[in-house]
Amino acid sequence: MQAIAEIGCERSLQWRGDGSQPLPDEILTSTTPLLLRGLVADWPLVRAARQSPLAADAYLRRFHRDATVLATSAPPETGGRIFYNEDLSDFNFSTQMVRFDQVLDALRAHLDHPRPPTLYVGSTTVDTCLPGMRAENDLNFGERDPLASIWIGNRTCVPAHYDLPDNLACVAAGRRRFTLFPPAQLRNLYIGPLDFTPAGQSVSLVDPRRPDLARFPRYAEALAHAQSAVLEPGDALFIPSMWWHQVEGLEPFNILINYWWRQSPAFMDTPFNTLLQALLTMRDLPPAQRAAWQEIFRHYVFDSDGGEAAHIPPPARGMLAPLDAAGARALRAQVLNRLNR
Repeated sequence: MQAIAEIGCERSLQWRGDGSQPLPDEILTSTTPLLLRGLVADWPLVRAARQSPLAADAYLRRFHRDATVLATSAPPETGGRIFYNEDLSDFNFSTQMVRFDQVLDALRAHLDHPRPPTLYVGSTTVDTCLPGMRAENDLNFGERDPLASIWIGNRTCVPAHYDLPDNLACVAAGRRRFTLFPPAQLRNLYIGPLDFTPAGQSVSLVDPRRPDLARFPRYAEALAHAQSAVLEPGDALFIPSMWWHQVEGLEPFNILINYWWRQSPAFMDTPFNTLLQALLTMRDLPPAQRAAWQEIFRHYVFDSDGGEAAHIPPPARGMLAPLDAAGARALRAQVLNRLNR
């Protein structure tokens, strides 16, 4: 396992403070993870968290306006792992909608408990849950308009998964361990179901804290390519699109603020829909036909540089023309028409 490439506090300082300096493209378009030590150390929330969990709790309550959130809870014997039951027929946790301050109450009540239940709120929009907080705790992304979310809980372990958007994760309270795997390690991570997932994305079935290499032997190869770091309050981590990442909350009280954005236009659909269609239409073809379709996808998609349509007059290129919003609508209409036949 390797350490994540680190940008120290000295360089991070230029993007801190009042947020007048936007984060540079060299970070926000990186294709490898980057650790930015101290990037958000000047946030008031971080300063409060460094005093104590209770100070961070009090700071959050300043902005709470009766918002409800989806809260996850699990018994102590799960050890904080947000996962399935033994036979993957259900999950090992339950969820319910509660007021955000009730989550804070529960976390505060279990701060000193040696074996607390798992308490977790994931991916909740900051502006909805804590209106006004970003005015004091934010980053400058220039022309990008990322979605800012808050994650809060006690000691938890979220299995390795990927996200389509790029991600800048900022630790505001507690500590978190991130372990990242390149996209090419997919086959070595033993991914679970595509259509029944703990939180919307497929996850690795390997317990990262106690990996069973007899059952999952290729996981050792994934670990050989993994990158890991523990983030303290004020640190941030850039996670490129499609990198697998597992996240562990290491303290009784942890807060993460993350920013998601896509480098592709908003009119583009998620590639996951293509995967579902491929499972339906291609996976079980005879090998020779599957190889032929692999070549078609390589030609028109994976090796596309525009040259595949250069011999066609521009007005006649149709769906092979460069994609824009109008072209995306036309393609979507054709897909829906074909699906409805």
